[in-house]
Amino acid sequence: MRRLEILRTVMISILSNKFRVFLTSLGIIIGTLTIILVVGIGRAGETAVAEQYSRLSVESITISRVKGMGQSAAPTEILNKDDAMLMSEVLPNVKSIGVSTKVLTDIGANGASSAITIQGINEEYAEITRLHVAYGVMLTNEDSMMRNKYVVLGSNVAAAFFDGDLAGAVGEKVLIKGSSFEVIGVLDSVGGSGGISTSQADSGSVDDMAFIPYDVAVKYTTGSTSRNMSSSANQVSYIALANDINSVDLAMEEIKEYIVETIGTGDAYTVTDAGNVLESAQATAKTLSSLLLAVAVIVLVVSGIGIMNVLMVAVKERTREIGILKSIGASRKTIMIEFLLEAAAISVFGGILGALMSLAAPWIFSMSTIAFEPSVEGILLGIGFSVLTGIFFGFYPAAKASGLEPIVALNYE
Repeated sequence: MRRLEILRTVMISILSNKFRVFLTSLGIIIGTLTIILVVGIGRAGETAVAEQYSRLSVESITISRVKGMGQSAAPTEILNKDDAMLMSEVLPNVKSIGVSTKVLTDIGANGASSAITIQGINEEYAEITRLHVAYGVMLTNEDSMMRNKYVVLGSNVAAAFFDGDLAGAVGEKVLIKGSSFEVIGVLDSVGGSGGISTSQADSGSVDDMAFIPYDVAVKYTTGSTSRNMSSSANQVSYIALANDINSVDLAMEEIKEYIVETIGTGDAYTVTDAGNVLESAQATAKTLSSLLLAVAVIVLVVSGIGIMNVLMVAVKERTREIGILKSIGASRKTIMIEFLLEAAAISVFGGILGALMSLAAPWIFSMSTIAFEPSVEGILLGIGFSVLTGIFFGFYPAAKASGLEPIVALNYE
């Protein structure tokens, strides 16, 4: 048979069973769409991680409480603020120390309220993590010592409470845990899911947070009056700045030794440089993307089994046709190609339809908090997987069809 005749036969077979072909391709459509969405979400996640930590100085070192240690640890096993601040004075390779504590609490203004992550910080924390105000001024250590009830809002928080007027938010009042705070600044927008964190597990964006002086946070928002913060030790973290990029490793060793000398154990805190934090966060994002991609591939495999079942039925229905083709000289290879092309056509149809549906993803995700980054790579990967799935699972029915004996096929009822 000529190639054109084979293609014509394939098209006739597909068009004569349009509804069955469509139902068969549904799984391919969903699988392809899932792969494209997974790739887009994964890329957006990796981009967000890169943006999040790009604001950290390369000389920065995070010092975070190991989760769960605060439940049973003795007060002597907690690195308090005063001891931590001394590191910049007694450790030769440590230039400055930032401190941060956080709590999720209600913040209200203009008759509206919302649960917002409030971070209590000192001036060094803002400098090391490069928190910059677009309007107003940043918090200072004097604000912390004077217990000034000042707050700096993330751009999204300010926009939500003050009708998008970021500059107008400066000088206004907000309520945090029933106490009135004056807005003295609004941060510039980070965008996406970016943000600054001194904890690897923290993925909040500065756009959606509010910042107040550290000692004010200790007194008014965490429910603790102790400078040790022993009741909420897991919420306190520090960030150090090494003298320069060449001093980072030395500074980390000094910090670890200092912690052991101060609290008697090195197991209560993790000490990590910005590069390792970024690599760890990116690895986590890639692992999540891989898991989601595996789910999408499983969907395609199930769809491939459906294609195989449909083609097996088609072989049964067209047994006499196969016998006639063989009796007039059609080779085994020709029969196999015909059925493989049919499987590939169903897969291509499902893949293209799934890819077309994915074009609406940016618009749909724009109405949610999920970040999505469209890419040609994702579309090609989705269609490629769908075609391979169809050919793989179409091979057995095609081989069975090509192996039928002409006499047996012609006598089939």
